[in-house]
Amino acid sequence: MHTTPLTPELIRGALDLERTAHGLLPHRLPARARAQCADPQLALAESQPSGVRLAFRTRATAVELDTLPTKRVYVGAPPRPDGLYELLVDGRPAGSATVTGGNTLTIDMTTGAAEHRPGPVGTLRFTGLPDAAKDVEIWLPHNETTELVALRTDAPVEPVPDRGLKVWLHHGSSISHGSDAASPTTTWPARAASLGGVELINLGLSGGALLDPFTARALRDTPADLISVKPGINLVNTDLMRLRAFGPAVHGFLDTVREGHPDTPLLVVSPILCPLHEDTPGPTLPDLAALSEGRLRFRAAGDPADKAAGKLTLGVIREELCRIVRERAADDPRLHYLDGRELYGEADFGELPLPDDLHPDAAAHRRIGERFAALAFAAGGPFADRAA
Repeated sequence: MHTTPLTPELIRGALDLERTAHGLLPHRLPARARAQCADPQLALAESQPSGVRLAFRTRATAVELDTLPTKRVYVGAPPRPDGLYELLVDGRPAGSATVTGGNTLTIDMTTGAAEHRPGPVGTLRFTGLPDAAKDVEIWLPHNETTELVALRTDAPVEPVPDRGLKVWLHHGSSISHGSDAASPTTTWPARAASLGGVELINLGLSGGALLDPFTARALRDTPADLISVKPGINLVNTDLMRLRAFGPAVHGFLDTVREGHPDTPLLVVSPILCPLHEDTPGPTLPDLAALSEGRLRFRAAGDPADKAAGKLTLGVIREELCRIVRERAADDPRLHYLDGRELYGEADFGELPLPDDLHPDAAAHRRIGERFAALAFAAGGPFADRAA
């Protein structure tokens, strides 16, 4: 078997690679951004490699990858399945695998306490690949922090040559991160990117779509042909700001992105339907009664009457985002708006309800991705002129 050094040329979808004692840890925010925020939730989310994949060209029929995953355990909640690795050969699904072992992070949602226990490196193996030159991708688990330790193949590998695909850079919340999607290639952004024929860089950050200036700078400084941002639900979840701060924060975020991408198609997507917070402000808290029964659900802890004092709901956020984009678009013709309820609305909720009252399930992820592709990449859509 050939052992190939893991270098940036073989890894796509990450903005930074940290050298660790074991190997390489992909990050979806650069080091400068990480240094500006000590929030453990953000640190956890940005180190989970949603959209990150190894990509190489080879004649190998067998591929082995050593990784050190960090698996999450939530006290009182049902066990989480091991993270899934997906193999694509020339763009087509060719297998999946999990890695046992690894570190364990035990989180108590009632107190916020977390305990980290180290564990062993594991190995996944794919065999029976075609004995011909081919593009190979291994998509890392979208919801499991993964250190890359070693890559072995039974034939040499080289970086995939530039195929001329456009790069789509997307930022959003846990829903964009992947929440309850079935696999890394079926998160809604990954599904949409596949249908749109573009390269994905997914900056969906679970709990972290908070209009942070360092995230805006990361978007500004990342080369991209198409950009979308989907703020909203996390601002309600955290009860982070009031309406007075929200509008200027959106303007500032978009101004920063435009500093690096003055003419790039830029799509602002408002939140999908979430009845929990359509008219009720946050914060969002775990439903302790459900948790005591081993079920993970959430509840809105705000008071609808507080909207009058400027507390944010999804309805308020959609209205404000629509207004801001409409006014800015007068001088920025490549700025567009998409109401998130066109991706997942009332009829979808009736058919595919949110299992925990907050996150879409695997079937809903596929539907959202397909709808986004049809609305954004199709003829006449905001990304149509740059998607091919």
